[in-house]
Amino acid sequence: MTDGGTATAVGLHRVLDPPGVLPQAARRLDTDPRIRPDEVRIGVERLNLDAASYRQLHTAHAGDPDAIRAEVLRIIGERGKMHNPVTGSGGMLVGVVEEAGPQSPLGLRPGDRVATLVSLTLTPLTVTDGLARWDGLSEQVPARGHAILFARSIAAVLPDDLPVPLALAVMDVCGAPALTHRVVSAQKGAPSVAVLGAAGKSGCLSLAAARRAGASRVIGLVPTAGEEQRLAAAGLADAVVRADARDPVAVAEAIGEPVDVTVVCVDVPGCEHGAILATAPGGTVVFFSMATSFPAAALGAEGLAADVTMLIGNGYVPGHARTALELVRSDPAVRALFTSRTGADSAE
Repeated sequence: MTDGGTATAVGLHRVLDPPGVLPQAARRLDTDPRIRPDEVRIGVERLNLDAASYRQLHTAHAGDPDAIRAEVLRIIGERGKMHNPVTGSGGMLVGVVEEAGPQSPLGLRPGDRVATLVSLTLTPLTVTDGLARWDGLSEQVPARGHAILFARSIAAVLPDDLPVPLALAVMDVCGAPALTHRVVSAQKGAPSVAVLGAAGKSGCLSLAAARRAGASRVIGLVPTAGEEQRLAAAGLADAVVRADARDPVAVAEAIGEPVDVTVVCVDVPGCEHGAILATAPGGTVVFFSMATSFPAAALGAEGLAADVTMLIGNGYVPGHARTALELVRSDPAVRALFTSRTGADSAE
């Protein structure tokens, strides 16, 4: 394998176990801070754990912050990356560029504060502070250490006009609104859209993106009365309905007439069948959740004789960070929902 080749560009040289797989599929990565000519080393400031991953950790350890912290440290220490072995998901991070190789195509310079727009499941990561400043009670994790970006990685310089925690939260899910906009824009006429998990980060952005893409009607589905009240007050949806997204019949009844596009932004397993039932024949379901099961979606659609197109949101659409940040800047309701979920410091 030579520097500058495809193997180095995708990080194959950083895989320790098993050899020959890409970093995301690896059990363990090399976190050596010495970079190759096309790599970038980031000084870590904050991690943002994937919602499905944090929920699993919180549930598995009964909300014990010390146990959650210890488990995250164990995973990073053993794997050289934050790759939850139960959910298969990770998150992303914010940090400052410490060194950029002369052959790196990312356009980053030392001193740039950036958000990585690739998953922590494929990012070599070392934590050096024991996560001592993290209370274990939120997805955002103050941290010190370093991370490595490859030539095929993605990162964005953080905007000056938004607090770091808020920008990090937005960029963590920026693929959802961009893909929602693309899918809704491609529909004939003005489609109807339902978003499951609509009061969450990716959910509220997807609602706003669907409306801007020309949706005729936007429905937000949430699980609790509190989220129903908050989302209704925000005015992002034409209708806000309440149901457990894991209950297919309840979801279909809550949505009512099947919609043209359904976007799943729920961070728990078992939401595939409800989304399929809520979608009209010929419609599209976008699964934007790391808790999605491909077998459940594929076999569920077959068993229901559902003629729907199903898409897995991969987190990357060209211009996705710009799209999401503009939604937050221009829509006070979206920003307010994000602030309420990311903590007081995001409102500073």
